[in-house]
Amino acid sequence: MNLAILSREPKSYSTQRLVAAALERGHAAQVLDHLQCNLVLEQGQPDIVYQGQPLAKFDAIIPRIGASVTFYGTAVVRQFEMMKVRTAVDSQAIVRSRDKLRSTQILSRAGVGMPKTAFTNFTDDVPALIEHVGGAPVIIKLLEGTQGLGVVLAESAKAAQSVIEAFHNLKARILVQEFIGEAKGADVRAFVVNGEVVGAMRRQGKEGEFRSNLHRGGVGTLVKLSRSEKAAALLATKALGLGIAGVDMLQSKRGPLVLEVNSSPGLEGIEKATGLDIAGRIIDYTAELAQRKRGGKGKVKAKKSAPDSAPD
Repeated sequence: MNLAILSREPKSYSTQRLVAAALERGHAAQVLDHLQCNLVLEQGQPDIVYQGQPLAKFDAIIPRIGASVTFYGTAVVRQFEMMKVRTAVDSQAIVRSRDKLRSTQILSRAGVGMPKTAFTNFTDDVPALIEHVGGAPVIIKLLEGTQGLGVVLAESAKAAQSVIEAFHNLKARILVQEFIGEAKGADVRAFVVNGEVVGAMRRQGKEGEFRSNLHRGGVGTLVKLSRSEKAAALLATKALGLGIAGVDMLQSKRGPLVLEVNSSPGLEGIEKATGLDIAGRIIDYTAELAQRKRGGKGKVKAKKSAPDSAPD
């Protein structure tokens, strides 16, 4: 198989592991910077020009689209889809997962457990907004924040009101979310590939830090998921239509609560915590997708997601 990995960071752990796993399995793998792809649109003949040259033919792609370039990155993925190239993660699924409000609405409708969450169009009644999620302390999240950036813990109602009003004055869109104290600065990430949990780790934030992101100094360790945690991860992934996902959950008194579903989850933390070849599972899944296109007997089943509240 001739595979392309869409990544702006060819030297990153995740990209290098995917290339190595592809080569180990006898596939060709090329890293493409999606921002250097020019999209050519013509009646019935969509094409991509890469660094001034026509792009080689690929059997499948693995998108590694950063949050800051979601618009153009998903346009490139969509162009590959128009060219009948299989993709490990669909363009519209990436768009759904990146929109925090939209993804939360989809997960809520699908019956996925999650912290109480509120969104408003710059309301003047901030105290009522805080009470909607159970009162202080609360988590306040920028809609466009990633890797723990733009996430604030307000420990009192007064502090929460000040932060919310400050964001509103800046015309910044935010979510206000219930704080789950029993999680104690830790969460669980389940890594899902093709409808199966292939690895999981517990991420513990450093002392005094409520965010458990590894980019913020958190530490990942191997964890065995409960049946309810596996079910929550798979339901969330299916609801968003993702073939590959990192599902972040809090362990609460009322069961697992999904915080976020990441469409381009990093591999370093999960592979080091579990000792598993997660990159290999991704390559196998992608190769099976390409095999299905060729008419082979792949194991991959067509993904079915719930319809969005708004049409794609």
